[in-house]
Amino acid sequence: MNKRYRSFSEFYPFYLSQHQDRTCRILHYIGSSLVVLTFIYILFSQQWGMLLLLPVIGYGFAWIGHYIFEKNRPATFEYPLYSFMADWVMLFRALTNRN
Repeated sequence: MNKRYRSFSEFYPFYLSQHQDRTCRILHYIGSSLVVLTFIYILFSQQWGMLLLLPVIGYGFAWIGHYIFEKNRPATFEYPLYSFMADWVMLFRALTNRN
């Protein structure tokens, strides 16, 4: 990953190229969905300490997908903001059947 991306729209095709394995994508979807559900639970239960679990849940599933199935290094390490945004775009596009 030596290229520097100047915009999210420039970065997103690269991000998708790093998520070609179906199982890797599914693990991303599971992690992101669990983050949303856990966050809703935290809001209602007011268990604020559980906020610390959100990155573990989200990145845990994603990184398993990368290291075991995709066999690449997550883009998060070099592009944390763009990768975070791309996770949600990819999930939204999957939920709206626009892969």
